Amino acid sequence: MNRKKRVGTRTSGELARALELTPADGAEIELRSELNTKIAEEVKRCRLTHADVARMAKTSRTRVAAILNRNTRDVSSDLLLRVLYALDWAARVRFKRAT
Repeated sequence: MNRKKRVGTRTSGELARALELTPADGAEIELRSELNTKIAEEVKRCRLTHADVARMAKTSRTRVAAILNRNTRDVSSDLLLRVLYALDWAARVRFKRAT
């Protein structure tokens, strides 16, 4: 029986390396995770329903449910940004050298 080795990670960079992804993929994971977290926090804080958020962002309730369940594999980054903006937030991009 083949046993798979468990690997724990703490950062998106570590996760990318563990999954044998590029550093750019790790940066994308981190960005999308931060967007997702902020959206979920704001929806909870404002006590909004999935339908409320969907109407505000002009998207489907199904897409909003996916975002709030952190199932964003088929959700584009621009939709995450649009939902965030519909919640009266904007993202700020910072640049740093890749290490």
